[in-house]
Amino acid sequence: MYRLPQIVVLLSLAFTVTAAEVSFRNDVLPILSKAGCNLGVCHGSANGKNGFKLSLREEDSQADYLELTGDISGRRVNRAAPDQSLLLLKATAQVPHEGRERFAVDSREHRVLRDWIASGLKNDTGSAAKLTRLAVTPADQILIGKEKTVRLRVEATFDDGSRRDVSSLAVYEPVNTLVNVSADGVVKANGDGETVVLARFIDRQTPVRLAFIPERARVWSQREKPLNYIDRHVFDKLQRLRLQPAAKCSDTVFIRRASLDLLGIVPTAGEVRAFIADPAQDKRAKLVDQLLTRPEFADYWGLKWADLFKVELRALDERGLRTFHTWLRESVEQNRPLNEFARDLLAARGSTYTNAPANFYRAHRTPVLRAEAAAQVFLGLRLHCAQCHNHPYDRWSQDDYHNWAAVFARVNYKIIENKRTDKNDQHEFVGEQIVLISDKGDHQNPRIGAPATPRLLGAGEIKTDPTSDAVKSAADWVANPTNPHFARAQANRIWFHLMGRGLVDPVDDLRPTNPPSHPELLDELAVDLVKSRFDLRHLIRRIMSSHTYQGAGESALSLPSDAVHYGYIPARPLAAEQLFDSLSRVIDAPIKMTGLSAGQRVAQLAGAVSDRKKDDAEKFLVVFGKPPRILNSECERLCEPTLGQTFQMMNGPVIAAMISRPDNRLGQLLATNKSDPEIVDELSVAVLGHAPTRASLEGFKQYLAKTKDRRAALEDILWALVNAKEFVLRN
Repeated sequence: MYRLPQIVVLLSLAFTVTAAEVSFRNDVLPILSKAGCNLGVCHGSANGKNGFKLSLREEDSQADYLELTGDISGRRVNRAAPDQSLLLLKATAQVPHEGRERFAVDSREHRVLRDWIASGLKNDTGSAAKLTRLAVTPADQILIGKEKTVRLRVEATFDDGSRRDVSSLAVYEPVNTLVNVSADGVVKANGDGETVVLARFIDRQTPVRLAFIPERARVWSQREKPLNYIDRHVFDKLQRLRLQPAAKCSDTVFIRRASLDLLGIVPTAGEVRAFIADPAQDKRAKLVDQLLTRPEFADYWGLKWADLFKVELRALDERGLRTFHTWLRESVEQNRPLNEFARDLLAARGSTYTNAPANFYRAHRTPVLRAEAAAQVFLGLRLHCAQCHNHPYDRWSQDDYHNWAAVFARVNYKIIENKRTDKNDQHEFVGEQIVLISDKGDHQNPRIGAPATPRLLGAGEIKTDPTSDAVKSAADWVANPTNPHFARAQANRIWFHLMGRGLVDPVDDLRPTNPPSHPELLDELAVDLVKSRFDLRHLIRRIMSSHTYQGAGESALSLPSDAVHYGYIPARPLAAEQLFDSLSRVIDAPIKMTGLSAGQRVAQLAGAVSDRKKDDAEKFLVVFGKPPRILNSECERLCEPTLGQTFQMMNGPVIAAMISRPDNRLGQLLATNKSDPEIVDELSVAVLGHAPTRASLEGFKQYLAKTKDRRAALEDILWALVNAKEFVLRN
């Protein structure tokens, strides 16, 4: 039997061992993160709060240690009287705290922090075991019917081989309001839908994808057969979600959909009739092949690149803009491999008038702009957050950001002349420039107050002696088929342009904490792109030959949230250029706009709309979402319908002038002495791609019978057709 003094000593030793085991790096800081102390709205802001500043989301543990323990008064952490430490008193609301109570007295968090203070404030930031992996179970789960709750278990693995359940220490961040997550990782849904919950611990984040679906019968059947690997992946998920893929769309819908997606314009009435009459089983594949060879394809898909590379007048001037736009279009027309296309742009130098790709650098004047543009367009990585602090949702640190920017630090310019019209506008350039690589130059890393070291993202350091060329090294790395980012980013972008939504959404934000809706499909698309030697047309054919692309629109059984699973094809508004060019075609009236040549479509315009006073046609494009090209992102293009589109434009002077033009399609039909039903039929096929329904025809007949002005009545019918959802939406 132990005597009382011995028991006291043993208990004292036990307490000392327990206290000594508290790790500042792996215990104390995670508790502060869990309490939200180091978020941007609290002490993690740039200036901290009330004289107390922590690094954002634990990005600098050494600085956090000094901030906690360096208080001269000794009040923040009081070794002599741990319970009187402000760190504990404020977090438990025993003294006034703007952030209110973060945890209770004698809670686990309170005890750990108290033990760390009492044991001497040990600093193990350099010696503590480093977190190497964060695993969450379940990682992906579908819950059906009344099953609305799931518990997440988070396990941390360290470099010493140890594993630890950190479910109570992890921070849980749902990406939307569909679910609430308790402090210990219990997820509860507020309704049906799909969401992602991010589990964060120390410097790692792991996404968990959860789907909550209503109780519904297993409606899956083998009615629709997979046509390729795309369908196999999509159908597999639909089956798990108890969803049936929509039937194939009609030929009328397919030719309109394919023409809009590839050419940016609706098909003619003659093209529609010929396609519908064609009895060939492979006519859809043949149609896609034909569309891919037409000049409108290069016009429309060249336009997409022009948006991303900020092809606009102020930065490039008139000649540079047209030179760059022509090269982008020709690259599409010649089917230049996407990786070689990227290499040409990143490695470009020389005159912006004679070497078109050099205009990429003319539009991006600083190392930061070049680095962000290259990462976002070519790699699908948004680095902006890491400029000032470690990226809160991705692996990239502040050092990664500035080391990547340093790759582009020696890009320089020889300005031959600058005849800008606005002397106060430092972003306007009028005149030839020579892009060159200097043998000197660096980019400052503000975190260390010294030049950054040029490094590729997630790869090695680049030599920077006078004979090296960091920019060329980066161009070769991006274009290399083994690059871990490029093929996935471009496959996702192509999918986005055809399907209306990326497998990763937003389309240029590929990161572990924003996982794809169909991860295996994105991987296989990327492999397919690489195997085809980065052939844009090859991947377009692959996607358009799938049942997934050819599916019909929303069915009565579909929920709006089901669109992300590609069980059906949701309608979406036409882009500004698609709508305007299609209006011109179906009405058969040219577009009158400043800078647009006779017979030219707006999809062929080299630049964005002008900065000067806009005419009505330019206003039309702006209202319907044509971007000003100041960002390297598809998100700059307005995609959602607005009241201005309805009241200002579709009822405005542009459409009115086109419809009332004497020699337009309606005028031509009237000149042929066709009957009213024949004219209405021709107008319907031209605008909607099919003859009017019996009900529509009867309504039009009654309307025409009541009017004394035949032309005015037919203009009203034409106006009604071009305002129909079936025309203004891509189905």
